[in-house]
Amino acid sequence: MDLLSPTAPSTATHELRFAPARPDGGPGYAFACDAAGRVGLDGLSERELANYLFARAMVGRQLCAPQVVPRPGHPSAGLGPVQPFLAR
Repeated sequence: MDLLSPTAPSTATHELRFAPARPDGGPGYAFACDAAGRVGLDGLSERELANYLFARAMVGRQLCAPQVVPRPGHPSAGLGPVQPFLAR
């Protein structure tokens, strides 16, 4: 999975979700991506880019490895099991 894509996905059909490593571990993060998990870095605001880079750096510390899941409301959202995403 190539998580650092400089070009924005044509249509963000999925989300790349970083869940907290512990239930009391703080917020989770979600970023629009394509089905392969590529996030369009050029399309992110400065704050979103900072949050994305922070989330990647905190994997294994404060956050779990990211999961690619269909976006809510997308036709593929009901397909297959998806682990719950905990966000506060």
